[in-house]
Amino acid sequence: MLPPSLRAFTAVPRHALGRHYASHGTPHYNEPTGWLFGEKPLPPGQKRVKEDWENIWYFGMFGSMALAAVLLYYKPDTSIQTWALKEAKERMEARGEKYKYESSS
Repeated sequence: MLPPSLRAFTAVPRHALGRHYASHGTPHYNEPTGWLFGEKPLPPGQKRVKEDWENIWYFGMFGSMALAAVLLYYKPDTSIQTWALKEAKERMEARGEKYKYESSS
């Protein structure tokens, strides 16, 4: 015999809870159709009509990629080697030393 606190849970039928633990009933996702992006091929001579959001996505996606490429190309050089070379040249000039190699011939 079940205790009274557990009897309340068994009194409700499982289908009333809205939970399905088996693979029966209609699927909860879009089943594969075999067509690319779920679009059937158009008859010959017809042109595909773009949806409203497609051009915005193309310009946004490829425009941001182009902008990122330009920004990366013109990015300032912040490496430690560049800073150290500049600092060393300034210190050598301040001491009166030459930092460029000049051949003796």
